[in-house]
Amino acid sequence: MLHNKPTTINHGFAALVKNRSFMLLWIGQLISQLADKVFFVLMIALLKLYLPINSGGEDGRFYLYMAFTVPAMLFGSVGGIIVDRVPKKLIMVGSDAVRGVLMILIPFLPREFAILLFFTFSISTITQFFAPAEQAAIPLLVKKEGLMAANALFSSTMMAALIIGNAVATPMLNWFESFNKGFGKELVVGCLYLLSALIMMPIHFREHRQINQETAPINPWSEFILGLRYLKQNRLVWNAMLQIVTLYCVFAALIELAIGMAARLNLAPEEFSSFVAAAGVGMVIGAAILGHFGHRLHHKPLPLIGFITMAFSLGLFIFIDNQPLALGLCIFLGIGAAFVNVPMQTLIQQQTPPEMHGKVFGFQNHAINIALTAPLLITTKLVNAFGLSVVLLGMSVFVGAIGIWSWQNTRKVLQDVI
Repeated sequence: MLHNKPTTINHGFAALVKNRSFMLLWIGQLISQLADKVFFVLMIALLKLYLPINSGGEDGRFYLYMAFTVPAMLFGSVGGIIVDRVPKKLIMVGSDAVRGVLMILIPFLPREFAILLFFTFSISTITQFFAPAEQAAIPLLVKKEGLMAANALFSSTMMAALIIGNAVATPMLNWFESFNKGFGKELVVGCLYLLSALIMMPIHFREHRQINQETAPINPWSEFILGLRYLKQNRLVWNAMLQIVTLYCVFAALIELAIGMAARLNLAPEEFSSFVAAAGVGMVIGAAILGHFGHRLHHKPLPLIGFITMAFSLGLFIFIDNQPLALGLCIFLGIGAAFVNVPMQTLIQQQTPPEMHGKVFGFQNHAINIALTAPLLITTKLVNAFGLSVVLLGMSVFVGAIGIWSWQNTRKVLQDVI
């Protein structure tokens, strides 16, 4: 029988399965993330219906991409501020419900490109509120000793949603369109969001809220500064967040490097996605290892092991000349990434007081969104200027150095605390 009480003893994933509220949150976010991945594929597919006949498709994709990414730059931290003021369940369920309704409305409106941009921008903006609320809800449902397994499960399913979403999006949309011409694609995405909202409705947890926080007017800038000041004062959390942001920078750069690897191995340009998917599979494997054995490995320098593993993988890519070995190396790199992401996310949740969860996770979400965008432009220029092998070697050295520096810094902070 499932129960609503947080887990008290960490037995890996087995304890989480017995936690009813956590499982509802996990299933709901899995469906919501799957909807996010299919949503962007759908927007790209709808472009040909909304663009003028003589317009260039590349310009349309650029503006659509901007409408999708700009909200992450503008509202990442604002979402976290709201999370500290509004019940997290309301934000998560409300976000999914509003996104679902917006998706279902699209076919009933004129096919104007501006309308498509508006809906893309609006749905992407609402997503910025869901992410920090989700991260802040985990520590309220799972006790500290179970957070490693909880974050491992969330990390693995996030990557699974990314891989599965990109793989099944087009066939799934086409299949539903065959049943209902002109409406099926939008309906299936909208229903995924609404299903996620419905699943999370029974979740119940007691939030730690302060009366003065609820009644005081919201000043986004001052609260952003308050969160930033907290991070600077809590060097352990700040260090953990820097490691997570560095990790996402590496994964963003990996997209451009994967395109170069595909060209080197005489593969079609679009086959670069297989390398990214393999890294995602590695993250799932690494997260599964931590979920089952994290309580035995917590005293090990897991982030250091992770960064060294990633650095070793990036360096070996220079000498790889066939696809199976490259895919295997990507899986190995993904395992290392999980050894950084899961422990550091757990540390942030453990060390951050409940009243600061929204601000901290909002800031983290904001930083990650930037980390996923900026390296794409920088890596492209570096590869064009110096070549793929030099960039791979440079990244290998950089990632290894970051791992050693961050571990030494963490040890120093822990010694100061003790």
